[in-house]
Parts: sequence; C-alpha cells; structure tokens
Amino acid sequence: MPAFSVGAMIELVVPLAIMVLVVQNGQGAAVLKAAGHDTPINACAAACGIVSLAAGAVGTVSTCLTGPSNAIITSSGARESHYASAVMVGIIALAVGLFSPLVTRALIGAPPAFLATLAGLAMLRVLQTAFITAFSGRFQLGGLVTFLVTVAAIPVLNIGAAFWGLVLGVAVSWLIERRDFTAAA
Repeated sequence: MPAFSVGAMIELVVPLAIMVLVVQNGQGAAVLKAAGHDTPINACAAACGIVSLAAGAVGTVSTCLTGPSNAIITSSGARESHYASAVMVGIIALAVGLFSPLVTRALIGAPPAFLATLAGLAMLRVLQTAFITAFSGRFQLGGLVTFLVTVAAIPVLNIGAAFWGLVLGVAVSWLIERRDFTAAA
C-alpha cells in the first residue's frame, strides 16, 4: 500500500522537480529558441506544473518541454511546419497512450536489436543537429573528447564517466585549443 513519506519526497520529488524544471524545460526552451521560436518560459513552466498535478493524480508522468521531442518537432527546418509537426506528435502521443497496453506488449515481445535500431533511426536527425550545433563553435576537440569519454561510461576510482569526461575535455582543450580560452575571455 502506498504511504506518504517526507524522506521520499526530499529524496525523489526535489531532484525530479529540479530535473524537469531546469534540465528538461531548459533543453526544450533552448531547442525552440534555436528554431526561432520565442518561448514564454514562466508560462510554460506554470502550465507544465498545473498539468503535472492533474497527471500525477491519475498516476502518469509529469509534463515538460523536453529537448528531444522539440528537436524532433523542429527538425524539418521549415519554421512554418513546426506547428503541424507538434500537432502530429500530440496525436501520436495520445494514440500511444490510449493503446499503451497493446504497444507495451508489442515492444516487450520485440527483439532488443530491433528496438535499438528503431530508437537509433528515430534519433538520427536529432543527433545530427545536436552534433552540428555542439561541434561548430569553440572547443570542438574538447567537446568531442568529453562526449566520447562520457558515452564510454567507464567509472575510474568509483567516480562516474561524466566527471572524467569534463576533466579530460577541459584538459584536451587547454593543451590543444588554447586559442579558444583566450577568445572566451
């Protein structure tokens, strides 16, 4: 039987709220801004919070401006078609939600390699745009090293790969891309 716990609220709700408000909404707003849309951040955060309260009452997940979803919606490039893309994503989300037991059974029964391939194909355009954006400015090699070390996910001295990715990325940039540090100042 579920029970209310202050400890669980502090341990789970606070980090999740920070993740949704800062990370997810931040990514989503950044993607929309890069696509040329002015996003009213406060209004979006308030709307997501209100809808999340209603969604939580029926046991579903919170709502937010996710970066990957917005990247898919805006990946066509034509700003005029983003609205139609957003409506289609919403319709697809509603359909998957309505038929979620069937979709879940189909996905559970599918071979893992098929699911990995499907996910990879769905994210190709998003990854292309992300790589072009991430590696087109300063600190290109340092950014690449950071990405590769982090993706390797090999902890060293019980410290996660994300930390070592940042350390090695900055070190490589400091050694090889010194001009970028002076340009940043």
